[in-house]
Amino acid sequence: MKKIILSAALLISLISCNKEENSTTSETLSSAQRGCASHEVHEEQMRQNPQLAIKMNEIESFTEKAIREGRLVNGKIEIPVVVNVLYRTAAENISDAQIQSQIDVLNKDYNATNSDFNQVPATFSGVKANVGISFVLDAVYRKSTKKTSWGTRDDMKKSTKGGMNPTSPTTKLNLWVCTIGGGILGYAQFPGGASATDGVVIDSKYLGTTGTATYPFNLGRTATHEVGHWMNLRHIWGDATCGNDQVADTPLHNASNYGVPAFPHYSTCTGTPIEMTMNYMDYTDDRGMYMFSEGQKSRMLAVFAAGGARNSFAQP
Repeated sequence: MKKIILSAALLISLISCNKEENSTTSETLSSAQRGCASHEVHEEQMRQNPQLAIKMNEIESFTEKAIREGRLVNGKIEIPVVVNVLYRTAAENISDAQIQSQIDVLNKDYNATNSDFNQVPATFSGVKANVGISFVLDAVYRKSTKKTSWGTRDDMKKSTKGGMNPTSPTTKLNLWVCTIGGGILGYAQFPGGASATDGVVIDSKYLGTTGTATYPFNLGRTATHEVGHWMNLRHIWGDATCGNDQVADTPLHNASNYGVPAFPHYSTCTGTPIEMTMNYMDYTDDRGMYMFSEGQKSRMLAVFAAGGARNSFAQP
């Protein structure tokens, strides 16, 4: 069992997920990998706001208490999603159908109705979870831009920088779709950050299941992963060798996994556990991830509990 203690390493990890690629040819796309620029992004936020570490510790303490006491939200949580599309080319101005395909994926993955949920190995059948959170498309806003890429400094979230300000960020999940650059698939803001930058950013090449969605990240799982971070989930390897993701029922991982590892994939961490490579919070290809755990479910629901960092989303 993992001890629920917030480590210094975890305190400096905002979520930003990227892939390494040497070219844009179809041959290299098939071997593309997820990766992460989380430390650089979050360190910059910490420099700008030293109080963020204190707030994150407070959220972590509340999360532990809510899970321990079972004070989680009753009933169904439905989250309105505002999609902000920033485009320079026609391809970047993704279709409504592509956007809806992403909403559909989120609903399937967070309600265990995804077609690959039955692939979860028997080893993890006792902890595979139906999170029970739904998503509904609230609005789509579009804006033409001359920018070729936006980076990870949140410029896409600011009208003063040419982007689009979030809409009602305390009650609606804002999702920005744009070309991020640097091979980055997407990134999310943890609970506790500023409302003005709250939400998730996804590159238009990795959103949904149609249109510009690009293999091997063409099944909408980048958003599933990033929304998990937005709901306070850590990477399953805890962003350190045999690190702690603050979830008791996920096994210790050596590090991130890529591609689609063959099962069973053993860790060399204490106890030599079988790694849960099919978990949405690993770095496998879209087709290789298809489950959350019960512990992760409890952690996500805790942020919507009374007093939780995202309780405003659970209100009528």
